[in-house]
Amino acid sequence: MELEILKKKLSSFKGEGGRIRGVSDNLLLEVLAAWETWAGTSKQFYKGIGSSQTGISSMIGKAKRLKREGKSMPFEEISIEGISHIDNPPSALCDIELQEKNKIIRFGKVDLLVEYLKKAA
Repeated sequence: MELEILKKKLSSFKGEGGRIRGVSDNLLLEVLAAWETWAGTSKQFYKGIGSSQTGISSMIGKAKRLKREGKSMPFEEISIEGISHIDNPPSALCDIELQEKNKIIRFGKVDLLVEYLKKAA
């Protein structure tokens, strides 16, 4: 099932000739993660993704280079200095995303978002 999702995501990057071009960094890293955990044959993987061996191998090569350069999968939990983590959740729970400097920061509580915005201002 995971390969079907990747296949659909990759299909949005297909050009007129059917080649996959201009794949985003995040999707390249997802393909690499799927490849690293794949238990079947490589031919099954290529077929499941809907691409050829050369197409996928170039994507995997780019993803490995990105990984070496320090890129990571999206929505990795990070801690921000100076913002306290409250063990007892307040009554206002939410899921807020803030995009800043090509990164998306998620806040699970309104209090953490307000505290972050105060420090950032």
